[in-house]
Amino acid sequence: MKIADVLKQGISVSFEVFPPKKDAPFAPVKEAVVRLASERPSFISVTYGAGGGASANTANIASFIQNDCATTALAHLTCVTATREEVQAQTAKLKAAGIENILALRGDIPAGLPFPPPGHYHHAVELVRTLAATGDFCLGGACYPECHPECMHIEQDIAFLKEKVDAGLSFLTTQMFFDNNIYYRYVYKLREAGITVPVLAGIMPVTNGKQIARICALSGTRLPERFRAIADHFGDTPAKMREAGVAYATEQIIDLFSNGVRAVHIYTMNQPDVAGRIMSNLSAILER
Repeated sequence: MKIADVLKQGISVSFEVFPPKKDAPFAPVKEAVVRLASERPSFISVTYGAGGGASANTANIASFIQNDCATTALAHLTCVTATREEVQAQTAKLKAAGIENILALRGDIPAGLPFPPPGHYHHAVELVRTLAATGDFCLGGACYPECHPECMHIEQDIAFLKEKVDAGLSFLTTQMFFDNNIYYRYVYKLREAGITVPVLAGIMPVTNGKQIARICALSGTRLPERFRAIADHFGDTPAKMREAGVAYATEQIIDLFSNGVRAVHIYTMNQPDVAGRIMSNLSAILER
């Protein structure tokens, strides 16, 4: 099913997984996917390894999600580290596997490479236009409530985002955030700019104190004082941080739903037990 249609059916909770690294075994990821699918998410997305590291496995995992686990799959596709011919080959593979949904991304620029390398796409909007022209896929894109790290200001970032939406995106998924007010203000700005597609709220359950510095360094995400206090107090005790991280993510999601948000995307980090605990906390709200 196309995600544009999934999002019309009511409240949506989706998960994200990453495929095994190149030459790593599939079994642990498949086991995690089976357990995640048993929680009945609206869909499961599969990330795309930079530089070809795990990209060859994205279509395989997406196919497993959709064809073996009977769950709608969303395949990430990045273009900065692939030639146009390689992108075409990957989309053909996804189409052959019956995948109807792609999250179209530029991807991170590997250190030491010229940008863009010869024969590659410059920006995600070019990939969106290419994919939209085929008419075969429902396309989503990424967005940054706290501004893309490479943009000068949020208005510039939103202007670039509108180009992507106008090129053919049907929905957006936000980078993780830990203060819901950031999301609410951001969506208001998007609507003011004429961006009307659904904006899925990206939630990261932080269950490991070591994750926090890495998350902030990669995404530029700001941590509210309330979350900092939790991390400072429980971050060195794994069991306590896990409990606190699940509770914080659950509270964020409940607040989002109570304020009219209809779609949440959980960055599960291949941890079905964490996703399961959050879904259990939400069971009455989701009427399960």
